[in-house]
Formats: sequence, C-alpha cells, structure tokens
Amino acid sequence: MAQSSNRILVRDLEVKSQIENTFLIKNIILAQAKDGKKYINAIFSDKSGDLDARVWANAEQVSKEYKKGDFIRAIGKLHIYQGKKQFVVNSMNIIDQKNLDISEFVFSAVRPAEEMYNDLKKIVDDLDDVYIKELLLAIITDTEIARRLKTWQAGKTIHHAYTSGLLEHILSCSNLAVTLSAHYNVNVNYVVAGSILHDLCKIYELTDGASVDYTEEGKLVGHLVKGLEIVDRFSYRIEGFPYQVKTHLKHILLSHHGEYEYGSPKIPMTSEAYLVHLIDYMDSKMNAMETIKRT
Repeated sequence: MAQSSNRILVRDLEVKSQIENTFLIKNIILAQAKDGKKYINAIFSDKSGDLDARVWANAEQVSKEYKKGDFIRAIGKLHIYQGKKQFVVNSMNIIDQKNLDISEFVFSAVRPAEEMYNDLKKIVDDLDDVYIKELLLAIITDTEIARRLKTWQAGKTIHHAYTSGLLEHILSCSNLAVTLSAHYNVNVNYVVAGSILHDLCKIYELTDGASVDYTEEGKLVGHLVKGLEIVDRFSYRIEGFPYQVKTHLKHILLSHHGEYEYGSPKIPMTSEAYLVHLIDYMDSKMNAMETIKRT
C-alpha cells in the first residue's frame, strides 16, 4: 500500500516505506551504469528539500517523456544508499500544475519581499555620498529591476536558491556592510553599493519560476559583466557623476569573487572591495548551512 494519497513533504518521507507522492522534477538525466544498463538519475523536490531519485525500468523512454520542471505523481520505495535517501521509482505520471499550489513546491524567503525591499531602501537613504545614493536608488527603484529583485533566486542550486533569495542575500550583505564598515573604518558607501550591486544582475543571469536555469545572457555574458553595464547605464543619467567613483565601484564588482580560480577577473585591491568579497562569501556559506539544516 502507498503511504498516502495525500502529499507528504520530502523531509518527512520515511525510509523503507512504500510511497505515493507528488513532486517537482528539479533535474533529470539519462545515465548509464557500469554494466551498461541505462537508468534515470533525477532530483525530486518540494519546499522542504530535495530527494535523490532513480528510475531503472524503460529509462530511455522515461527520459523522452519527462523533463525538468514537470510536476509528477510518483510511486516507489525510499532507501538509504551511500548514506543518503534515494527514492526508487516504480511508476510516475505528469500532473497538470493548474491543480497544484505551486508554493508547496518552491521554498521562499522567510520575510515578505516588500518588507525586505523597504529595509534595503532605508539603508540606501542613510548613505552620505550623494552620487552613490542617487545611483543606487535609481537602480533599485527601476520598475523592472525592482519587480525581479523581489522574486528572483540568488543561485540555481547553491546559496539563497529560492524565491526572493536574491533580495534576502543582498539585504543581509547590506546590513553586514553597515556594521562592518564602521568596525573596520572603511567607506560604508562603497561597501553598501558593492553589497547591493555584486549579485543584482542575477536577475538577468537566471530565469524565474519553479524550475530555475541559466538564461542565454547568463551563459554568454554573466552577472559580473552585466553589473558593469548597470553601473554605466544609470550613472550616465546622473550629471557630474565622478569617474573615480564609477571606477572604484566597477572594481568592487569585478573582484567580489575574491580569487581567479573562483571566476574573479580581478583580485580585491581596496579595503572596501575585499570587505565586499568577505561579506558575500560569509553570507552565502552561512545560508548554505541553514539550507542543510532546514532540509
């Protein structure tokens, strides 16, 4: 007998039990075992976490019928394999998402997006560099940027990879920027600007919706280069915007990954740039730990 016809959260599924449940297909590929047998390697998910899944029967046909982003009703058994849960699927069928509450399958930031957005604007309002303040307000209040910022993920799978995760990450970094800039006696205007702008262009690098992927622009250009474009695009509209300020901001964006091996075109060469790198690194890693505990 199946566990229940009702949906059970991924985190609550019990090992060695027969399960019938509804999932979102987060990823699905056709793989080949050492003996040459084809099988499906998939990740099923909901708002509580991800579940490793395998389909052994008719794998090639299944790979043609199902794709990433599909909602399915699956029947199978949950095992422990190499120390983690693995769901072996006996059968599954696609479900029309019109009949589902999508929020049950996509995790969202704990705080409301509008509340976080207003907090972010307050941090910008408190800056004392008139040029940086005007630049940041122009960017984050742009209609399309604000719309995307309130819902986008910060990453596809790694950190803040959930609805409004990007805004949560940017706000967290900005709060840290205010505190740590005072502690280390560096220019808070640059550190806040870097905290807001360093990942902002994930809104162009990633898609939205239940199944997030890289856009063509994300694959070919990336959020670092798009960040420079945003600085140019909006600073040109501000009369007398200092060239030196723009150059410093661009350096912060180009160096925020910290090391060449992490995809950083530049290594941080100012205290503000290095602090932005450390804040971004710390916030992303701490969020990853929270995600592990939550799921």
